[in-house]
Amino acid sequence: MTTITTPYEAIGGAEGVRRLVDRFYQVMDEWPEAWAARRLHPERLDGSRESLFEFLSGWLGGPDLYVQKKGHPRLRMRHLPYTIGPAERDAWMLCMRTALADCVADEGLRQALLQAFGALADHMINTPDGGRDPAAATARRA
Repeated sequence: MTTITTPYEAIGGAEGVRRLVDRFYQVMDEWPEAWAARRLHPERLDGSRESLFEFLSGWLGGPDLYVQKKGHPRLRMRHLPYTIGPAERDAWMLCMRTALADCVADEGLRQALLQAFGALADHMINTPDGGRDPAAATARRA
């Protein structure tokens, strides 16, 4: 009899998800290359860190902590107030790629998660330029 293991279980349950989230935000907070993503977050990352932990817990097949607290994630809707373009997505993915490389030993699982996170990050893009095109910014203000 085969036992199906969820990604949540495969990365070590709550402890593994916490390690992944902690590494993710460490990279975001320390690496200049992650600034495009970091600037969208509050100065203190505690709330963001907890929200991502709760979301990933359920998304990876563990306890649905985020849904229990806040309801359906509605990720795109919750991120619409932030200008997210390719630069922000790429910076976010740099943090997640690094966290996965450092925290997920199984290559197959790491690649599958990287692909899933990439699709999720692509879905969050809500502007082609990340708000840095001065002409577009002027047009939005007019």
